[in-house]
Amino acid sequence: MERVALFAGSFDPFTIGHQDIVIRALSLFDRVVVAIGENDAKRTLFPLESRLAMIRDTFAGNMRVQVANYEGLTADFCRKVGAKFIIRGLRSGTDFDYERTIAQANSMLAPEIETLFLVTRKEHAPIASTVVRDVIIHGGDVRPFMPAEIELSRYPQNSR
Repeated sequence: MERVALFAGSFDPFTIGHQDIVIRALSLFDRVVVAIGENDAKRTLFPLESRLAMIRDTFAGNMRVQVANYEGLTADFCRKVGAKFIIRGLRSGTDFDYERTIAQANSMLAPEIETLFLVTRKEHAPIASTVVRDVIIHGGDVRPFMPAEIELSRYPQNSR
């Protein structure tokens, strides 16, 4: 039986920290679905299509990584794609407190789906999409924070 994991987030933008979590998850699973949960109430710097393209470009040629988007509950999307595991990255204790609550809710909604936490590598711990967005908005060099496959000029941004 194929072991499938879901790595869900807004990925606004997709960072080297996200990339590292996916690569590490691939050592544990046959397939990883990187999925963008759509939330119309959340204002993003990059539109959905740009964020999907960033992830596809990062893993181009890797048939074990699937890129998708979804609306609704993450647990329901797991069932749809056959994922029995949800992968979450943890940078800090604050992340753990937040992620534990979501994992426990998902467990109540879908007891057959297990959440696994991967601790972020120390060199990626300070990298947060919020920080990277701020660097982008202010014209800074984001190359240290983004996968090499992502050239920002190729991805349209939402108007500010």
